[in-house]
Amino acid sequence: MTQTAVDSTESLLDVERLRADFPALAQTVNGRPLVYLDNAATTQKPISVIEAVSRFYREDNANVHRAIYQLGERATRAYEGARGKVADLIGAPERSIVFTSGTTEAINLVAYAWGRHNLGPGDEIVITAMEHHSNLVPWQLAARDTGATLRHIPLTDDNLLDLEAARTVIGERTKMVALVHKSNVFGVVNPVAEITALAREVGALVLLDAAQSAPHLRLDVQELDCDFLAFSGHKMMGPTGVGVLYGKPQLLEAMEPFLGGGEMISSVNLTESTWNEIPWKFEAGTPKIAQAVGLGAAIDYLEEVGIDRVTAYLGQLSDHARQVLSAVPGVTLFTPAGGSSVFLFNLEGIHPHDLAQLLDQEGIAVRAGHHCAQPAMAHLGVAATARASFYIYNTFEEIDRLAEGLEQARRFMSG
Repeated sequence: MTQTAVDSTESLLDVERLRADFPALAQTVNGRPLVYLDNAATTQKPISVIEAVSRFYREDNANVHRAIYQLGERATRAYEGARGKVADLIGAPERSIVFTSGTTEAINLVAYAWGRHNLGPGDEIVITAMEHHSNLVPWQLAARDTGATLRHIPLTDDNLLDLEAARTVIGERTKMVALVHKSNVFGVVNPVAEITALAREVGALVLLDAAQSAPHLRLDVQELDCDFLAFSGHKMMGPTGVGVLYGKPQLLEAMEPFLGGGEMISSVNLTESTWNEIPWKFEAGTPKIAQAVGLGAAIDYLEEVGIDRVTAYLGQLSDHARQVLSAVPGVTLFTPAGGSSVFLFNLEGIHPHDLAQLLDQEGIAVRAGHHCAQPAMAHLGVAATARASFYIYNTFEEIDRLAEGLEQARRFMSG
């Protein structure tokens, strides 16, 4: 397939130099160079992140906070230094940053530690029909256990949030509005300012699932005016097993702990305990030290590349993807206009799982299934879809290879 004029925008990033930083991208699959297009699930890791984690274990491995020896002090500085980098990244005070195992745990923390003490019969929780299960199931459990009612903002025929319906769904009984910032299925950035304004009118809190937006967009929690924000390290080139919950300090102060044990306490006797200061009140046990250090290194890398340049480059990749994928006969694109870096599609006559296997034979890695968003699949009227998602190391040529792979799959299945 012939490359188009948008190639010139690749100068936004020195992609070939960036690709050299990611060892996994150098491998071949079935004799073909790997085309990794599953970045919405997890991103590849640069050498600097891999080395930061390795160096911590080689040189600084110790438990944090209470150690009075040099090794422990270095570990504590590295761990808390990573917290500072997260805080700077999203414009938050350090005490408002809680390390979790990922977005899933962060949202569960709020649904449990806030929800079970602030919700009751007659109260309503509002989500959307495009939520990842991580921002749906915890609220189902909270509603079940408190007697609250779970409501949702539906989608339009264009796979966007229905703002007119939102004005009806969010009402005087609403206590929490929890929504995805950027969809993992449609790639759209939701109108959180409008939704937040509706929530504020009725005194409701707002939680943003930023798992997909944090790697791609410059976030400022003060401008977003959210009460909680959650994201994962592994989707922004950091290690697996570490994530972030931002919460407004006054809310975190008022909440009960999520997990009990060491580190999260101030004092303990045989009958009762008092809690540590935030954020440590929510970090029971030995924390994710090496993972947090790796996340700090990933933030350093992302800041060096430039988050605004990342946003712009992904936009150009997405423009090219829409052009070439829509030209493949039999392809149905579900990503709305304006959606970026995540392309949901099906190829007529081929089950998404079969399609993913056929693409894998060409060295192209995409995801197939319901993408932990079964209500969104129900809205589309399909059981599963294929998904290609891009990041800073992907190229226009790789998107062309995806389009060629789809054409080959179509010819193969048609006999």
